[in-house]
Amino acid sequence: MASKKKNITTFNEHLSRRYGNRGTKKRTEFEIKAKAFLIGKIIKEERHLAKLTQEELAEKIGAKKSFISRIENGQSDIQLSTLYRLLEFGLGKKVELKVK
Repeated sequence: MASKKKNITTFNEHLSRRYGNRGTKKRTEFEIKAKAFLIGKIIKEERHLAKLTQEELAEKIGAKKSFISRIENGQSDIQLSTLYRLLEFGLGKKVELKVK
């Protein structure tokens, strides 16, 4: 018995329907926000691995706990210099930048 093919949508197709094709303003804005969210999750994970609280990390880089919280929740646009401070000074990690 042959099974019917279901209409399967790829994630990229879903994003294109919802936010437009790559390169459009709406899609680019979505991708920027998604990457900010991802950076926040990476920082949170690295902070947990370092066994630091938000407050302890904030103290290490001269910031407030609420600032760390906003970054980890993707609610704050982070400058590159802040990202380096957080990861290199605060968490002892090495940052490498790659452009495709």
